Amino acid sequence: MSKVLGIIAEYNPFHNGHLLHLNKSKEETGAEYSICIMSGNFVQRGNTSIVNKWVKTEMALNSGIDLVLELPTVYSISSAENFAEGAIKLLNSLKIVDTVSFGSENSDIDILNRISGILYEEPKQYVEFLNEELKKGLSFPKARENAILLYLNDQKYSNILNQPNNTLAIEYLKALKKYKSHIMPIAIKREKAFYNSNCIVDEYASATAIRNMIVNNQFNDIRKVMPRLAYDLLMQEIENNQYVIDISKFEKEILYSIRRLSTADLKKFPEVNEGLENAIKNAANSCNTLAELINIIKSKRYTQTRIQRILLYILLGISKSDIKLSKNTMPYIRVLGMNENGKKILSSLSSNANVITSVKSFENSCTDSNLLRMLEIDKFATDVYTLAYQSDSKANLDYTTRLITI
Repeated sequence: MSKVLGIIAEYNPFHNGHLLHLNKSKEETGAEYSICIMSGNFVQRGNTSIVNKWVKTEMALNSGIDLVLELPTVYSISSAENFAEGAIKLLNSLKIVDTVSFGSENSDIDILNRISGILYEEPKQYVEFLNEELKKGLSFPKARENAILLYLNDQKYSNILNQPNNTLAIEYLKALKKYKSHIMPIAIKREKAFYNSNCIVDEYASATAIRNMIVNNQFNDIRKVMPRLAYDLLMQEIENNQYVIDISKFEKEILYSIRRLSTADLKKFPEVNEGLENAIKNAANSCNTLAELINIIKSKRYTQTRIQRILLYILLGISKSDIKLSKNTMPYIRVLGMNENGKKILSSLSSNANVITSVKSFENSCTDSNLLRMLEIDKFATDVYTLAYQSDSKANLDYTTRLITI
């Protein structure tokens, strides 16, 4: 098969910066085919997708992606490490991807690779530095950043690990090493609008800025920073009241769940350790809003993002054993949508691949309990997500929604 490009994204929502990244990636790699591994209805920083996974799929296909595959929920709302591992495992399992492209604040692949090598190999001195930093009560990301700088003792590596896209890029590179992948990585420098920026620069704005614009009804500004078809799809969902601004839409469900659970139950959720279950339980018993809950719990040690991921684990019933399962399981290939090129890509995959184009058919034929559990989480995540719609919502959309084809 001709050159195939892999992209890992959330497209929350798809904007002009994503289109620029896609076009630059195709230009630099000479790829004729493109595959996107995309998170579904919930995303890595412990939040909701603004629109559902099928709408995001249509946005991506209209903008030049050929095949969209869903990153299972158990990876998509997990730590950067598990998110990256799941996505790279999935791309690698296709056995046809030549290059993976990611956006990062620093596009020097050698610098990113040097750091990923240390994190993968974990030399003794680095581990000692890391443990010393953790003893100071720092969050793991901050302690790791400090330990890397101490180990390398070179200022050119400063301000690398404190940038969100750099962090994910390094985790992708680490995962490529772990799975001894032949996929070649390229980094496209993120410019104009950065991850948490709320500014519009020329025709570019971050996904964070766009979501804020939706809250503030700045639709003329949104029109400037999204491809036309993607904007039209977004507006259609907003007009139909089928969009979810953020995790606060599940405020009562989360607070109810925490109050109902014991501290021993809370301890079974991923990333809950060091007595954090007590802080979560006490906070839920003393406040009535999610914002209050998060503010009470967060600290230097426990970032807001980590807390929000934990809240999603609780909402969706994802346990530590589910995360362990995800680390030891090759994910299925869940197709959300494709164009004519995407159909060609699918036809080139091995007949032994666990490809899902129909959830019901896969369930009837699959005998792997790990894959069925992973799929159960995805289906439940969809059913929970649509409960936040302001219009009527339906369950079982994973069974009834057709593949998006253009």
